[in-house]
Amino acid sequence: MVSQTELIVPNPYWFPGRWVGGFSLLIAPLLLLGAEILRVQFNFFFPQQLAAFAQYPLLIQTAYSLFLAGTILLWPAILTLAHLIGRTKPAWATWGCTFVMLGLFARTFHYGINHLAFQLVKSQNLQQATKAVAESYGAFHIVSVLSGTILFGWIILAIGAYVSGTLSLFRSLSLGLMSALMLGVLKGSTPFSILATSGLCVALVPLGFVVLKTGPAPEWRATLFWTGLLIGLLALLYFLGQAG
Repeated sequence: MVSQTELIVPNPYWFPGRWVGGFSLLIAPLLLLGAEILRVQFNFFFPQQLAAFAQYPLLIQTAYSLFLAGTILLWPAILTLAHLIGRTKPAWATWGCTFVMLGLFARTFHYGINHLAFQLVKSQNLQQATKAVAESYGAFHIVSVLSGTILFGWIILAIGAYVSGTLSLFRSLSLGLMSALMLGVLKGSTPFSILATSGLCVALVPLGFVVLKTGPAPEWRATLFWTGLLIGLLALLYFLGQAG
């Protein structure tokens, strides 16, 4: 058993760790940017997003899937950034990370609704799907309470990143641009969406390289082992997911 006193003794371990956090910093922002670029050619509002899916299902499905994957994979990056900020500015790290994480839950919830709306286009038709979304748009759900948290969270995190010295002023301002990225059901892209996610890449991708380089490199045997294990695990999870 570990005593409560031992739990508060400083130790080098932190969650999610250098490898998970570093790769998340590298990959997640690029997925979000790629998603925004793919769908920027279509009108921002939900009727046009559904119409775009009806006409270009593979393109729209890919764009929305990339954004959802980037949103899910972003949580280790945010925790890693909070860890770095928290070494000198724990309050900024705590509140910024908490607000952004709550906002990521909200975005994930909205993308579940997006998926259902796209399936309605397939199983029924565009008109019925548009009518269903229009009639239920704005309906209250508990997650709507969290929508504002991500807007404030990015600003708090950006300030914390600057005052703690984790990021430069320019990269902190770039991170703060994410506060203007629209949140909601079937929201498309705008040029500012691309600017905001580009700012996220400017802020986090270089930090990902720094995090990965801070520490010993793994041996090639360990790299091969963990790579193979990860591929096998992803394949297993895929088939389990398809099985329902």
